[in-house]
Amino acid sequence: MSAWKKICRLEDIPVLGARRVARASGLDVAVFRNAQDQVFALLDRCPHKGGPLSQGIVFGASVACPLHNWTIGLADGCAAAPDVGCTPRFSVKVEANVVHLDARELASHAIDLVAPVAGPAGRQTEHA
Repeated sequence: MSAWKKICRLEDIPVLGARRVARASGLDVAVFRNAQDQVFALLDRCPHKGGPLSQGIVFGASVACPLHNWTIGLADGCAAAPDVGCTPRFSVKVEANVVHLDARELASHAIDLVAPVAGPAGRQTEHA
Protein backbone atom coordinates (compact mmCIF):
# COMPACT_ATOMS: atom_id res chain seq x y z
CA MET A 1 0.00 0.00 0.00
CA SER A 2 1.36 3.41 -0.99
CA ALA A 3 1.78 6.38 1.28
CA TRP A 4 0.79 9.54 -0.56
CA LYS A 5 2.20 13.02 0.02
CA LYS A 6 -0.03 16.03 -0.62
CA ILE A 7 1.72 18.34 -3.09
CA CYS A 8 -0.76 21.06 -4.06
CA ARG A 9 -4.25 21.73 -5.35
CA LEU A 10 -4.90 21.00 -9.02
CA GLU A 11 -5.45 24.70 -9.75
CA ASP A 12 -1.96 25.47 -8.35
CA ILE A 13 -0.49 23.84 -11.47
CA PRO A 14 -0.98 26.05 -14.54
CA VAL A 15 -2.93 24.49 -17.40
CA LEU A 16 -0.34 23.38 -19.98
CA GLY A 17 2.36 24.02 -17.40
CA ALA A 18 4.23 22.56 -14.47
CA ARG A 19 5.17 23.00 -10.86
CA ARG A 20 8.47 21.87 -9.35
CA VAL A 21 8.63 19.78 -6.19
CA ALA A 22 11.92 19.92 -4.28
CA ARG A 23 13.21 16.78 -2.60
CA ALA A 24 15.60 16.28 0.29
CA SER A 25 17.83 14.12 -1.95
CA GLY A 26 18.09 14.04 -5.70
CA LEU A 27 16.77 16.37 -8.37
CA ASP A 28 13.40 18.12 -8.28
CA VAL A 29 10.26 16.49 -9.63
CA ALA A 30 8.15 18.30 -12.21
CA VAL A 31 4.38 17.91 -11.88
CA PHE A 32 2.56 18.70 -15.15
CA ARG A 33 -1.07 19.50 -15.99
CA ASN A 34 -2.43 19.25 -19.52
CA ALA A 35 -5.52 20.82 -21.09
CA GLN A 36 -7.68 17.85 -19.98
CA ASP A 37 -6.59 18.35 -16.33
CA GLN A 38 -4.56 15.14 -16.41
CA VAL A 39 -1.59 15.30 -14.03
CA PHE A 40 1.78 13.64 -14.57
CA ALA A 41 5.07 13.66 -12.67
CA LEU A 42 8.58 13.25 -14.06
CA LEU A 43 12.08 13.92 -12.84
CA ASP A 44 12.78 17.53 -13.85
CA ARG A 45 15.57 16.47 -16.21
CA CYS A 46 15.46 15.78 -19.94
CA PRO A 47 17.20 12.50 -20.86
CA HIS A 48 19.11 14.31 -23.63
CA LYS A 49 21.17 17.08 -21.99
CA GLY A 50 19.42 17.45 -18.64
CA GLY A 51 17.19 20.41 -19.53
CA PRO A 52 14.57 21.45 -16.95
CA LEU A 53 11.36 19.87 -18.26
CA SER A 54 9.30 22.01 -15.85
CA GLN A 55 10.18 24.98 -18.07
CA GLY A 56 9.01 23.23 -21.24
CA ILE A 57 5.78 23.62 -23.20
CA VAL A 58 3.08 21.04 -22.43
CA PHE A 59 0.97 19.85 -25.37
CA GLY A 60 -1.39 16.88 -25.33
CA ALA A 61 0.31 14.27 -23.17
CA SER A 62 3.85 15.50 -23.91
CA VAL A 63 6.29 18.23 -22.95
CA ALA A 64 8.87 19.89 -25.20
CA CYS A 65 12.26 20.27 -23.53
CA PRO A 66 13.19 23.96 -23.45
CA LEU A 67 16.81 23.31 -24.46
CA HIS A 68 16.62 21.28 -27.66
CA ASN A 69 12.86 20.75 -28.21
CA TRP A 70 12.88 17.02 -27.58
CA THR A 71 9.35 15.69 -27.09
CA ILE A 72 9.01 13.73 -23.85
CA GLY A 73 5.90 11.65 -23.11
CA LEU A 74 4.34 12.66 -19.82
CA ALA A 75 2.89 9.21 -19.15
CA ASP A 76 6.15 7.28 -19.55
CA GLY A 77 8.94 9.89 -19.54
CA CYS A 78 10.31 8.61 -22.86
CA ALA A 79 11.51 10.66 -25.81
CA ALA A 80 9.54 10.49 -29.06
CA ALA A 81 11.33 8.86 -32.03
CA PRO A 82 13.76 9.42 -33.57
CA ASP A 83 15.16 10.59 -30.22
CA VAL A 84 15.86 7.98 -27.54
CA GLY A 85 16.05 7.95 -23.77
CA CYS A 86 13.72 8.25 -20.81
CA THR A 87 13.51 10.27 -17.64
CA PRO A 88 12.12 8.64 -14.48
CA ARG A 89 8.39 9.01 -13.83
CA PHE A 90 6.62 9.23 -10.49
CA SER A 91 3.22 7.90 -9.43
CA VAL A 92 0.59 10.60 -9.03
CA LYS A 93 -3.03 10.66 -7.97
CA VAL A 94 -5.61 13.42 -7.79
CA GLU A 95 -8.40 13.18 -5.21
CA ALA A 96 -10.91 15.97 -4.60
CA ASN A 97 -8.71 18.30 -6.72
CA VAL A 98 -5.66 17.65 -4.51
CA VAL A 99 -2.50 16.33 -6.19
CA HIS A 100 -0.51 13.64 -4.36
CA LEU A 101 2.80 11.93 -5.14
CA ASP A 102 3.95 8.58 -3.80
CA ALA A 103 6.01 9.45 -0.70
CA ARG A 104 8.24 6.39 -1.00
CA GLU A 105 9.11 7.23 -4.60
CA LEU A 106 9.86 10.85 -3.67
CA ALA A 107 12.30 9.65 -1.02
CA SER A 108 14.05 6.96 -3.04
CA HIS A 109 13.36 7.10 -6.80
CA ALA A 110 16.21 8.39 -9.01
CA ILE A 111 18.03 10.10 -6.15
CA ASP A 112 21.41 9.13 -7.63
CA LEU A 113 20.96 11.26 -10.76
CA VAL A 114 22.66 14.65 -10.79
CA ALA A 115 22.06 17.90 -12.60
CA PRO A 116 24.32 18.54 -15.58
CA VAL A 117 27.02 21.19 -15.33
CA ALA A 118 27.10 23.52 -18.33
CA GLY A 119 30.09 25.16 -19.92
CA PRO A 120 33.80 24.45 -19.45
CA ALA A 121 33.28 23.39 -15.81
CA GLY A 122 31.26 20.43 -17.09
CA ARG A 123 34.19 19.02 -19.09
CA GLN A 124 37.19 17.15 -17.83
CA THR A 125 40.40 18.73 -19.05
CA GLU A 126 43.90 17.38 -19.00
CA HIS A 127 46.86 19.58 -18.28
CA ALA A 128 50.30 18.51 -19.48
